Amino acid sequence: MSNDAATPGTSVPPDPPGTDPSSGSPTPFHDLDRYLAIPRVGGLALSPDGTRLVTTVQTLDAQRTGYRTALWEVDPAGHAPARRLTRSTKGESSATFTAAGDVLFTSARPDPDAGSDDDPTSALWLLPASGGEARVVATAPAGVSGPLAAADAPVVSVAAPVLPSARDLTHDGELRKARKDAKVAAILHTAYPVRQWDHDRGPDEAHRFVGDLTTLVDEPAQPLPVAEGEDAPAEHDPRLLDLRDVSRGAEGSAAPGRALHEHAADLSADGTTLVTTWQVAGPGPQVRNTLVAIDTATGARRTLVDEPRAEAHWPRISPDGAWVAFVRETISTPHQAPEESLAVVPLHAPDGPAGAAEGHDDSATTRAENHATPRTLVRHWDRWPTSLRWLPDGSGLLVTADDDGRGPVFLVAFAPDGATENGTAERVTSDDAVFTDLQVAADGRTLYALRTSYLEPSHPVRVDLGAFLDSGAAGARTPVPATPLRGPVATPDLPGTLVDVETAAADDVRVRGWLALPHGASAENPAPLLLWIHGGPLGSWNAWSWRWNPWLMVARGYAVLLPDPALSTGYGQDFVQRGWGAWGKAPYTDLLAITDAVEARPDVDATRTAAMGGSFGGYMANWVAGHTDRFRAIVTHASLWALDQFGPTTDHAYYWAREMTPEMALENSPHRFVGDIVTPMLVIHGDKDYRVPIGEGLRLWYELLERSGLPAGPSGESVHRFLYYPDENHWVLQPQHAKVWYQVVLAFLAEHVLGAAPGEGDAELPTTLG
Repeated sequence: MSNDAATPGTSVPPDPPGTDPSSGSPTPFHDLDRYLAIPRVGGLALSPDGTRLVTTVQTLDAQRTGYRTALWEVDPAGHAPARRLTRSTKGESSATFTAAGDVLFTSARPDPDAGSDDDPTSALWLLPASGGEARVVATAPAGVSGPLAAADAPVVSVAAPVLPSARDLTHDGELRKARKDAKVAAILHTAYPVRQWDHDRGPDEAHRFVGDLTTLVDEPAQPLPVAEGEDAPAEHDPRLLDLRDVSRGAEGSAAPGRALHEHAADLSADGTTLVTTWQVAGPGPQVRNTLVAIDTATGARRTLVDEPRAEAHWPRISPDGAWVAFVRETISTPHQAPEESLAVVPLHAPDGPAGAAEGHDDSATTRAENHATPRTLVRHWDRWPTSLRWLPDGSGLLVTADDDGRGPVFLVAFAPDGATENGTAERVTSDDAVFTDLQVAADGRTLYALRTSYLEPSHPVRVDLGAFLDSGAAGARTPVPATPLRGPVATPDLPGTLVDVETAAADDVRVRGWLALPHGASAENPAPLLLWIHGGPLGSWNAWSWRWNPWLMVARGYAVLLPDPALSTGYGQDFVQRGWGAWGKAPYTDLLAITDAVEARPDVDATRTAAMGGSFGGYMANWVAGHTDRFRAIVTHASLWALDQFGPTTDHAYYWAREMTPEMALENSPHRFVGDIVTPMLVIHGDKDYRVPIGEGLRLWYELLERSGLPAGPSGESVHRFLYYPDENHWVLQPQHAKVWYQVVLAFLAEHVLGAAPGEGDAELPTTLG
């Protein structure tokens, strides 16, 4: 893995500059406190004139118990060092540029122009391009999020949660105060689902609002004090946007309900149309995403895409406002995996633009069949798009997709007449890396992005798109490398090297992965092996992870195998289908096959191995535990154990029903093999995990002690361990909890893989556990 194409079986690239493997100098990965303190970059926004790039940097707070964020500016030319734009204890995020070049962001930091607030919520702030301090320009009782700005007009849109009976934001604030004063937290549900990841859904739901930036007045005038006994005037504060709820339909006829849950939206360049995913219910407790267009002046809404057997994601409006590109995902069945493709539809209906049918309410019961049939671009491209962005002239889209353990940028040409329907996706970037947050300069000749891999966390880069376009005819062009910019965070030195490994599975299908090796691993000094199994299962070990970071283990001398077995993305539809509905078959045999291949290396010690994984990876760790005794220890985090129990209790049970029949779930359930588990297991689970509910961890723990091949002894003693987090969810997010996670895992592995004495040396547990 490097900036150049990697040759399978070779270690790439050379060690990062400034490191000396022979010196034994410690890296940040040798010390958990130093590791947790590494700043983390995320998000990217480009100004309309292409002269400013803004990113977000997350840093550890002074108490080392949480993270705070700030906006930083990066020089697109790569000359000037990055500079910090914002600073507060609450942090700032979601940066975007207005058409005038001002920076919009969200933050819950105190508003100096408002009264005291003991419980501040996230507001929309504006940092003027001409200089000066940022100020609040939009608020809502429960906060705002997801800001969008029109590229060519002074129009912005934000999302805000609103209670179901609220008439407007003012009424919403009154209802919330009444609930808070009465200490009422009850929620009356009328639909499914009721939970999401780590929080309860409702009673409020997302609405979408639009405001006109030209109405803002930033002056020192204040309203007159209210006399005793008088009601406060209901005048609009001219310093704030007058947010109009465009998600209620024309004339504010009906609230959107759950339609905008976890929605993705885009605002047309002229600000006249908002296109958003729109969740519809049914059949039964199922939900799926359609696409709607909303006129920002009238709120008139009409359906763009509504396919009973497919969902729409990530809409992007073309620069001329004529087309909407999106990712189309077919709805899976227990026997057929989903398929994802890039598609387009015209934005305007045949009878006029989105707002023409004024007064039409596009509700679930009255949806008009006026939407166009989506047109698939690159019909035979066997990859799943992960993001998309139009070229400024509308001649094509830049698309990212998982691809063979990487995530390059691809160019997909577009022609309004459909001439490119069976075209190709040309690879633009040559780096062995994953690209995210694509931003394109107005002239279409330069691309900016964040680049990441298991060699480096996300950092801003520049791609010479012009050089790529000029390198040959369409379909015969040469991919180009990205150039790192002077970002706010330096890439940390690593304690080892990365190797691309592969083997043939039992059905002669190629299975590949990454192997992170410690410096000094050799035939004379082979490294113990950790098999790390990714979650998803529709995913790939291709991008840096702060939660599952192999270099912390490499710094302790382990080799870490990061394989992509069946069900992994980036290897084609057939590779996903191999494991669909049969998790215990091809995914399991693929894992063992590539583990066999890596254990045959002279620099790996096949006698000292362990397996670990989280979520689906935790499921596979449980399956591995019940089907082989080849590993000395197994770590299972947020894992699925009894699939008949998991299915109805996960937060999105309807999706699980699309994945396996009850018979398939029973056949692939790890709990049936608990009696065959003879390997010490470390179980980790958070009580606030609603994706894989805590019942999975509790049942696994009890059955390990009661019925496994290593049950609890006469006095209740056991080699198994259960690390329980009462206030964490599917992920362990609090810094000190993450530190405990790694400390306990490393101690467990040291005891069972390295043979350390329990509770001593490397197997010593942290004192914070009591």
